[in-house]
Amino acid sequence: MSASHGAAPHYFVPGPSKWPLLAGMSLLVTMAGASGWVNGQGWGPAVNLAGIAAVLIVLYFWFGDAIGESEAGQYGAKVDLSYRWSMSWFIFSEVMFFAAFFGALFYARTISMPWLGDLDHKLIWPDFAAHWGNTGPAGVVDPFQTMGPFPIPTINTALLLTSGVTLTIAHHALLAGQRAKTATWLFATILLGATFMGFQAYEYMHAYSELNLKLTSGIYGSTFFLLTGFHGFHVTVGAIMLSVMLYRVLKGHFTADHHFGFEGAAWYWHFVDVVWLGLYVVIYWL
Repeated sequence: MSASHGAAPHYFVPGPSKWPLLAGMSLLVTMAGASGWVNGQGWGPAVNLAGIAAVLIVLYFWFGDAIGESEAGQYGAKVDLSYRWSMSWFIFSEVMFFAAFFGALFYARTISMPWLGDLDHKLIWPDFAAHWGNTGPAGVVDPFQTMGPFPIPTINTALLLTSGVTLTIAHHALLAGQRAKTATWLFATILLGATFMGFQAYEYMHAYSELNLKLTSGIYGSTFFLLTGFHGFHVTVGAIMLSVMLYRVLKGHFTADHHFGFEGAAWYWHFVDVVWLGLYVVIYWL
């Protein structure tokens, strides 16, 4: 949303739309394909990828309709407020999403591991070592090395923190009506995010090939890859959002007074930065 002509005194209510129905059908196909994929069905991968492609196509046209309505001056202050509340609740749901994984990590490290290593359980699992990064009570997990904070995680932390600064500079430039400066710093933010993802891909290859650290490496491996992997997915989504905002800035869609599309993407990116700081401390240092 930009509401670049946002003087509409009414609350805009869109007409009947086919996009919610098509989005639901596309998601159903996506999950059906994923279900077949994880259960070893040959048709699963193709159906899953087709569903993902359909979701992306639907979102492209659906968001395009919303942008067109905004640029036509249909969105006023009330719609702007509803967008802000909607984005706030969406980010809150993402906070709860990551809280569940952080909670699982806390339970495994602080409750389950000491419990399995106490004296009462030594008769059942005498070889179990109650240290984080162990191979499980029965030793059925292949030996692996844990991931430390240097050098890639620390480099990635610097990249994301820097991206938060560049994005803030871009926002202030937009408020000042400096479109070229906004585009430059927004592009720098996207580039920093892409570099982050490149380093994370290299880190994963290093983990698998040199540390023997995999998703199947016990509770350590599963929590490591789930937390960092979902965060990487969110960085990718955030970079896509910012890329769309960059395109819209270049098209002249935003003004200093009405640019919530940009603000919403910025909120999301800063949220991703904060989550990474938590991951950096809990996953790589503790």
